[in-house]
Amino acid sequence: MSIEVVPEWMINLDDEDISFMKKFIMASGSLKEIAKQYGVTYPTVRLRLDKLIQKIQISEDTASEPYIAFIKRLAVNEKVDFDTAKILISEYKKARRGGIK
Repeated sequence: MSIEVVPEWMINLDDEDISFMKKFIMASGSLKEIAKQYGVTYPTVRLRLDKLIQKIQISEDTASEPYIAFIKRLAVNEKVDFDTAKILISEYKKARRGGIK
């Protein structure tokens, strides 16, 4: 892959996420090592990795459902709570099926 071709899922990550990924790879995937580098606990690093995984998964959905992916990104980034995100997505799906009058 050439340097000019950056996958869509990488474009949607912020600089902090990219830095975390680099440190994770350089630490051979050791969450304990990453926790030491950041000066945080293992569960904190695990949560950070889980959020990063969610962001990447959401990017995979963007092409087919950009609105749903947008709402999910807001929830992962804690801009809206998960319950609100679920309601918005549910109502959007109903509207697409013609359920809202």
